[in-house]
Amino acid sequence: MEQHMNGQGPEAGFRHLSKCCPAVRDGPALREPAVEMSAAERFIHEALEVIIDEAVKKATDVQEKVCDWQSPEKLRELLDLELKDGGESDSKILQHCKNAIRYSVKTSHPRFFNQLFAGLEPYSMVASFITEAVKTSLYTYEVAPVFTLMEDAVLKKMMELIGWDEGGDGIFNPGGSMSNMYAVNLARYRFCPDIKEVGLYNAPRLVMFTSQEGHYSISKAAALLGLGTKNVYAVPSDDRGKMIPSALEEKIELARSEGAVPFFVNATAGTTVFGAFDPVDEIADICERHSLWLHVDACWGGAALVSNQHKHLLKGIHRADSVAWNPHKMLMACLQCSAFLIKDKTSLLQRCHSAKASYLFQQDKFYDVSYDTGDKSVQCSRKPDAFKFWLMWKALGSSELERRVDRALAMARYLAQTVKKREGFHLLMKVSCCSYKFFKVVFYFSPSVHDLVQNFSFSHQPEYANVCFWYVPPALRGLPDGPELWRKLHTVAPVIKERMMKTGSMMIGYQTHGDKPNFFRMVVINPQVSKQDLDFVLDEIHSLGKDLR
Repeated sequence: MEQHMNGQGPEAGFRHLSKCCPAVRDGPALREPAVEMSAAERFIHEALEVIIDEAVKKATDVQEKVCDWQSPEKLRELLDLELKDGGESDSKILQHCKNAIRYSVKTSHPRFFNQLFAGLEPYSMVASFITEAVKTSLYTYEVAPVFTLMEDAVLKKMMELIGWDEGGDGIFNPGGSMSNMYAVNLARYRFCPDIKEVGLYNAPRLVMFTSQEGHYSISKAAALLGLGTKNVYAVPSDDRGKMIPSALEEKIELARSEGAVPFFVNATAGTTVFGAFDPVDEIADICERHSLWLHVDACWGGAALVSNQHKHLLKGIHRADSVAWNPHKMLMACLQCSAFLIKDKTSLLQRCHSAKASYLFQQDKFYDVSYDTGDKSVQCSRKPDAFKFWLMWKALGSSELERRVDRALAMARYLAQTVKKREGFHLLMKVSCCSYKFFKVVFYFSPSVHDLVQNFSFSHQPEYANVCFWYVPPALRGLPDGPELWRKLHTVAPVIKERMMKTGSMMIGYQTHGDKPNFFRMVVINPQVSKQDLDFVLDEIHSLGKDLR
């Protein structure tokens, strides 16, 4: 290299290097292939049989357990986790595969209601297998030509459903939290374009707004991007869990009176707990008045856009600057499958994140480099997740996606109606600050827990697929109201959750919210779920908890 720099030419430099490098000797390492392909193919065939039997057939059979619960200590022994110098036989490896499936939670099971994803989607699963087999990264057209075009097609169709008639931009990324972080970063970049190069030193104190029911990833974005969690102003929500527009206006004025600069509002379409939809249209009016970036976190509720019956829940979403939407939730694409979409068509996404890596994004390629989408991303390697949505959409069509959403929400309404009729079960509603004063009055004068929870049960159907309810065991139903009663009720859901997991009969989440004692949050998604499954859930909760005191 030095000789080349001294003008002796590249050949002299190469000769110099060859003298320094040891000779490469022929040997087994060079002559023998590292992988024997016929054996590899045989193993893959055998492994696929295990997957079909254990992770497809058994995992979706209502007669099988949702989970085979083991303590961490016991499971560590069962799995034989130690990694050794020598490899093991294929038969042992296949047994490890079986064990991995056996002791995992079967999220495809008809009685799994624990998360905002569930069920088996065969086309998306096959797409997942293909992306793993092809093993490419979605940063340039040259290495992922098929998936680049498929991602573009899916994003355009999603933008059409949002109502962006003139298109926009977007990217698939690892999860809704990352989509929300993209939104905050883009909004900040648009407000302070020089922040990418000079950092936060010259930036004003920027403030963002989200409802009390918004996802925690908004605060995480503030922490990660250096804005600070104290600069995320929580906007009060009403009794249904929706952001109150007038309260947002007040928070904006408060921030300005403190010398801060508002720049971003997060509206939620389908809150995590109650499934509530913020009034996007009214919030958009405020954002336009104050020149704020409006982001809609529709990770959970975006699926309603495919339904003519339910798309009104997202009225006004076309006015958003950006949208997060997770097809791996209600629409059941395999994890992970998360889209971030923006209305801007001026390459804002590219300008904000571009690093122009010369080994990937050469500008003198033999094809149109606008198809190299990787420089829009904060990642380098990026999985072709859009294919998992594209293939199932191709197979099912928009009409079947719509039917799935409509059925899931109908099943949730059936569950809510059944809960209302069941003794000891009570639907939950959010209690606002104003109604909480009344809550305390009722709490004092009500003769029983039944009267109290009846005062705070939904008088209408759940807005989405979230059904939140208390189960009150017989021994607690006649107790007078007071701290002791609520302390006991608070322990009911955790004990029942433990029992259901240890028996493997089903899986439902529970939580507290504000001052409320623990309640069950059940989410209905899976098209396999029947009315009989929902009836079983309530029967099983009673069976597992009727002895609690």
